[in-house]
Amino acid sequence: MTKINTLVLFITSTLFVLTACSNIEREAKYPTGADRASTEQYGGIYADAPSIFGKGSLLNPSGEENKNSEGITVNSFLWRAALDTVSFMPLASADPFGGTILTDWHSDANTPNEQLKLNVFILGKELKASAVKVTVFKQVNNVSVTPASDTARKLEDAILTRARQLRIAELERK
Repeated sequence: MTKINTLVLFITSTLFVLTACSNIEREAKYPTGADRASTEQYGGIYADAPSIFGKGSLLNPSGEENKNSEGITVNSFLWRAALDTVSFMPLASADPFGGTILTDWHSDANTPNEQLKLNVFILGKELKASAVKVTVFKQVNNVSVTPASDTARKLEDAILTRARQLRIAELERK
């Protein structure tokens, strides 16, 4: 009885495999005439297919179109100002598309036992204070300590000031 079950199982699985591997040509049918008119309500047959990145999608619920062809979603003045402001520190990573700047540990010559590290986030396309966030990490003798409470705010202010200067310079050039 087990030989019969094994044989039936083998034949059935072989038929499934052969059926799945078959190369049956199917005729493609493209809408023409009246059929084409029924697809116009969806933007026509040659319209862009909806995607998760498109207007009104899961990743873009507001439906705002990205007018920047490079796909950069951060304010360019804030981005350049942030790079200018932290230029004295070695960069570990910089992502202009995500608006993230991560520095490596930096030690000033006047305080060799202290070192700082910064994470700068550009959070939007508008030139405003809420579009910049700085996180400061500090170590003294390789032990993490809490930096002064206003250090991050002062760096954010410096980035905003520099961004305004860059914007004014660009407006004057035009």
